[in-house]
Amino acid sequence: AGPGPGSSSGGGGGGGAAGGESWYLALLGLAEHFRTSSPPKVRLCVHCLQAVLPRKPPARMEARTHLQLGSVLYHHTRNGDQARGHLEKAVSAPGGIPQFEDVKFEAASLLSELYCQENSVDTAKPLLRKAIQISQQTPYWHCRLLFQLAQLHTLEKDLVSACDLLGVGAEYARVVGSEYTRALFLLSKGMLLLMERKLQEVHPLLTLCGQIVENWQGNPIQKESLRVFFLVLQVTHYLDAGQVKSVKPCLKQLQQCIQTISTLHDDEILPSNPADLFHWLPKEHMCVLVYLVTVMHSMQAGYLEKAQKYTDKALMQLEKLKMLDCSPILSSFQVILLEHIIMCRLVTGHKATALQEISQVCQLCQQSPRLFSNHAAQLHTLLGLYCISVNCMDNAEAQFTTALRLTTHQELWAFIVTNLASVYIREGNRHQELYSLLERINPDHNFPVSSHCLRAAAFYIRGLFSFFQGRYNEAKRFLRETLKMSNAEDLNRLTACSLVLLGHIFYVLGNHRESNNMVVPAMQLASKIPDMSVQLWSSALLRDLNKACGNAMDAHEAAQMHQNFSQQLLQDHIEACSLPEHNLITWTDGPPPVQFQAQNGPTTSLASLL
Repeated sequence: AGPGPGSSSGGGGGGGAAGGESWYLALLGLAEHFRTSSPPKVRLCVHCLQAVLPRKPPARMEARTHLQLGSVLYHHTRNGDQARGHLEKAVSAPGGIPQFEDVKFEAASLLSELYCQENSVDTAKPLLRKAIQISQQTPYWHCRLLFQLAQLHTLEKDLVSACDLLGVGAEYARVVGSEYTRALFLLSKGMLLLMERKLQEVHPLLTLCGQIVENWQGNPIQKESLRVFFLVLQVTHYLDAGQVKSVKPCLKQLQQCIQTISTLHDDEILPSNPADLFHWLPKEHMCVLVYLVTVMHSMQAGYLEKAQKYTDKALMQLEKLKMLDCSPILSSFQVILLEHIIMCRLVTGHKATALQEISQVCQLCQQSPRLFSNHAAQLHTLLGLYCISVNCMDNAEAQFTTALRLTTHQELWAFIVTNLASVYIREGNRHQELYSLLERINPDHNFPVSSHCLRAAAFYIRGLFSFFQGRYNEAKRFLRETLKMSNAEDLNRLTACSLVLLGHIFYVLGNHRESNNMVVPAMQLASKIPDMSVQLWSSALLRDLNKACGNAMDAHEAAQMHQNFSQQLLQDHIEACSLPEHNLITWTDGPPPVQFQAQNGPTTSLASLL
């Protein structure tokens, strides 16, 4: 529910109304009674407020009444035109009324929200700028309006203007003695700089934030929430850079921090400095966010059962929160969690479940155009990965090409190109396109992103291509680079893939002992992840190796394992391709389709994984 008649800042009664204004207080009280009824009696509330205006009240009362009417109509009805009319009157009320400037600022804030909902962003921006100019004597509203305009620029992807405003806010907060809100402005700026990949500017900023947060003595929940914000930025920075091992101390601190917050009670003591009246995120949202970054870490590191456990916890928490809270950030959290767990499912051999979860992401994106525009490239990338897993290579190529068209995010671009290269390698007849792609993600020089993990993957793709071309020594060089990099940062899946491919090369070269030294640890690691396709590949190699070395018992055991993995994958393959959602693989344009037609069984064959 939005703010009610008596709740706009500065008190509902109009600053100690004299006896002659008792009619005003009576109407206001009645309006608030109707608004807080269950269910709210909005029509009667509006009638009471409208009854104030014909009596020609003093300017301050008139302005506040227009704000209250605009607020009730905006929050409780779909009558945007009337809400806009009242809010515009509140904003244009004469200035200079002591202690009532905040009415104008609140009205400007609400009105700009309404303009944005009506896609009139260019009308909202000057309104906020003017309110920012005249609110410097009102610290709470000045900071809030700066945050609001910065958010507006961020939604328009104008991160430079947003960063400038957050810098202005940080300096203003310092001047008015609010180190807490200064930290919020700086951390928000750090978040945008990370999004822009301005790493040279991020490092000193985060160092400064760390010092401010540690030195600030205030409300324990506010202090811990600043620490959570700071640590979330650090953890995501490491994960963006593919540094799964280096991030562990930060991630551990973050998990301890959220445990501390969950034991603290929300004190209702209001800060003495009005500029401190901000909170980054509700406690429950922070818990989900910490689960989310833990899932991101577990997936990158290849601890897929752990990723599954934390995803389940986070999704349960989200379901509970969404019953009471329609905040759009919850849907964003849900989509990002699903994106990660879908990748885990494809690795663990649960393609049918992955496909149903891709469909779930489509449904969430249908409900929000902004969510879809932010996640369309990821959605097509996931469909491309699914297509590879069911051996629909033409569809995989179409999905990855669509995703490349839709993304401006460098790391995602490099991830898609790496996977598209693997499609061309499997197809075996796309050399021209493949050479062009490999040149763009050359790990030996000018690699386009700073991600350790993606660079290691680029070496692996090079090794895979060299292997298919029979250039075994070159393949070994690339794969040893991958191993060196993946061991340095505990990238378990890349380690397992590199070991099994090296084992395959040594087997082809007739070096059975060296092959065994690679394949056995690959199998152990793949079982721990668990990575179904590497287990299938390793068991086939172990069967052939033991047969060649005359170890009949071991060969039989490996053959049995291979048979079991093949059966599981085949069953899952048939189930996935029979689902109506399988038709999503042909969607490459526009918003996600709403309906799926059932298929008459699978249309693809389970090929070998090489």
